[in-house]
Amino acid sequence: MKRERATTLVNDMLDRLEEGGWPLDLIDEILVFGSYARGALNPSDVDLVVEHRRDDRLTSEFLHALSYGRDPSASMKRALKSSSRGLQIHFGERKTLEAEGFALTPLWNRGEPIDAARARLAAITPDPAAGRAPRDHMLEAFDGIDRWVPRPVRITLTELVDRKAATIRQLQLPDADPAHPAAHEALTRWTDTSPLRRAAAAALAHLEATSRPLDSVYLNGEPVIGSRYSDTTWQIGIGFGWSHYRSISHHLQEGTDWFEVVRPTHAQPLHTLHITVQDRSALPCL
Repeated sequence: MKRERATTLVNDMLDRLEEGGWPLDLIDEILVFGSYARGALNPSDVDLVVEHRRDDRLTSEFLHALSYGRDPSASMKRALKSSSRGLQIHFGERKTLEAEGFALTPLWNRGEPIDAARARLAAITPDPAAGRAPRDHMLEAFDGIDRWVPRPVRITLTELVDRKAATIRQLQLPDADPAHPAAHEALTRWTDTSPLRRAAAAALAHLEATSRPLDSVYLNGEPVIGSRYSDTTWQIGIGFGWSHYRSISHHLQEGTDWFEVVRPTHAQPLHTLHITVQDRSALPCL
């Protein structure tokens, strides 16, 4: 991404912050770090740390999202980013990042005018020698797709591999439609043109091709066959774009595999991480 584009994305975020409203009025501090903050001319994205409080509404949404394996920060992310890509937002990670030695540049604090943030942003000067920083918490399986694996996810998955609790490999799913009637019924959750339907069809067809039974598959928050309220042990989980990544470790406590289509799109390759449990006793405590 060109630096000019990155700067535009941050200024757009500041415009939304200036407009205010819930949940943006809960934000206390925003900091920037990584390659953009060092002046890189072509950063892969802009890394931002956002510290915020929680009111009753946000707490309720947070707990509800966790209970269903969804992104608990979705509301705040939408408010800050809208539908734009290119901003990597790290919530509540200031102390952790500072402890790991990251240099954080203050951008905005509660009570300041947004113009102060814009001035600080403009003061981050381009540096042709900066280049991109090597990403931390990297695995071989992330090669070529690390820009679509957020840092909190990389930390979680790296821990699974370091503990030898799971193995992770990358594969690319070909476009295909499953044959089983239950799979076709499951696909009706999405429109024919949805990138999520494309990803779901490819994932289910892959499972059929490898002789995996669909009655043990949990597809993006819902079982392919049966009810989520049954006592079935779902052996295989499928997720899209990390919306259920917090469920991976929990799923592996009883299940065997997790397939994550990291970036569902209409036409681009369906890069997927296949996570397989190796030693349940080594899984992190939940």
